[in-house]
Amino acid sequence: MREKLYTIPLNDAVNADGECPFCFIERKVEQDLLDFILGSGSSYMESDIREITDQEGFCRVHLKKMYDYGNTLGNAWILKTHYQRLIKEMREQFQNFTPAKTTFKTKLRKTSELSNPVGIWAEAKEKSCYICRSFAETYERYLDTFFVMYKNDAGFRDKIKHSKGFCLKHFGDLMEASDQKLPDKEKNQFYQELFTLMNENMARIYDDVSWLVEKFDYRNQNADWKNSRDAIQRGMQKLKGGYPADPIYKTEK
Repeated sequence: MREKLYTIPLNDAVNADGECPFCFIERKVEQDLLDFILGSGSSYMESDIREITDQEGFCRVHLKKMYDYGNTLGNAWILKTHYQRLIKEMREQFQNFTPAKTTFKTKLRKTSELSNPVGIWAEAKEKSCYICRSFAETYERYLDTFFVMYKNDAGFRDKIKHSKGFCLKHFGDLMEASDQKLPDKEKNQFYQELFTLMNENMARIYDDVSWLVEKFDYRNQNADWKNSRDAIQRGMQKLKGGYPADPIYKTEK
């Protein structure tokens, strides 16, 4: 399959030979979004962009990454206009709020089973995030691209078969997506290839972590480290995704 513009990022991710190509893509897209929002292009000064960020806001994780990224003025502008909209919405919620009568059934309800309209509004705001939503839309396109390439590019399929597999999170996403994106006649082969890949590479990570533990035995102090020096960060990535050892991503000045 001839390389096209939309296949380059996925090829680059697989060629990086890391623990998960989708972690590679996730990091790149997230960093691009931080650059877009707070970088030198000053997107935060564009009224149409801030209209969207005012409405959607950001989750706790991405607010922390925005703070770490830097750009005090950019963060302040985003917070200022977001607060203006949030306070207006909050006051409307307060004005329209009527306390519900407490019943026996209400007392038995778990706190997680929200029914209070102001509580529901607050929870929706907590979950709403411009970066999460933007990434989710981009990620969906990369999943589509993965299966297009897997079905039509023998070279790409071979690279996947001989890769280090995927983190558990992105492996699960591929399994879910395969039900929709692969014809029935191709599913069994895909599942078997993916199961073999994950089985081999989870065992590889286990061996690396186990040997790291053994290296702390005084009897092995002069033994070869093998592939265990970075086993902790790779082991953590394989379980939950991301790059635990990454430095903070900051604005370039």
